Amino acid sequence: MVFFFGCKAQQQPVFKQQNNPNTLLWKVSGNGLQKPSFLFGTFHLLCKQDIHFSDQLKKAFNYVDEIYMELDMDDPSTMLSGMMYMNMRGDTTLKDLYSEKEYARLKNYFSDTLKMPLTLLQKAKPYFLVALLYPRMMNCSSPAGVEEELVNLAKQDKKEIKGLETMKFQASVFDSIPYRWQAKELLKNIDSFSANKQEFETMLSFYKNQQMDSIKNMLHTSEFGSDKYDDLLLNNRNKNWVNQLNSIMKKESVFVAVGAGHLVGDKGLIELLKKKGYQVEPLENK
Repeated sequence: MVFFFGCKAQQQPVFKQQNNPNTLLWKVSGNGLQKPSFLFGTFHLLCKQDIHFSDQLKKAFNYVDEIYMELDMDDPSTMLSGMMYMNMRGDTTLKDLYSEKEYARLKNYFSDTLKMPLTLLQKAKPYFLVALLYPRMMNCSSPAGVEEELVNLAKQDKKEIKGLETMKFQASVFDSIPYRWQAKELLKNIDSFSANKQEFETMLSFYKNQQMDSIKNMLHTSEFGSDKYDDLLLNNRNKNWVNQLNSIMKKESVFVAVGAGHLVGDKGLIELLKKKGYQVEPLENK
């Protein structure tokens, strides 16, 4: 559903640009667009008190016709299907992916540290379980998602949220990565928890300070990147999103909120949209 706001929607506000790329907020214009659209880089987990939206972001959010995220975050069925698709295909279980000693280490970590019985997660894709480690890396008791707060903003503005992907597609991406390799990554994350926590804190700092070049470099050199599967996890998805947006933005103005890692680099959304002929300009986002 598209919401029309009459005269209010036709008035194009002025958006203040900045001279450097250190911002999470970008304006997309030109190439035949009647109205600009916007890109915003999110982070899937922050301390709630660290989530602040600038006046300029709110102005862009209010101006557009619709909001696009990686998934349709205001549809309850998205989360329900997530539970369904988090499981591995076939009859593979976690126990099948580890030696006895490795499995014992994993089981002990989940029961002793995470307070979760591993028996309830036997069918879960190992990559999905890595996400359970991140809240323990946070220096706060109330972690929250930037996307979650944007959903609240959309409700206030009575804006529709749509997804660039479905949960089924995202699950298929993880099915394309060998479960045994995922299992090794999960155990590696547990064994290197202290080092990963430091890296996570560094990445959080880069994000909060909107240091886009640092985010790009870290994605390619740290545990948070995975060159082996970059095409599956980032590059192919970016191409697909840009093809969708190329069509969508010609019909309406949209605010696109996806993980900040999808914006940066030669194969990120900013560069791909420029190659399509759009002007993509950094906006002040203080």
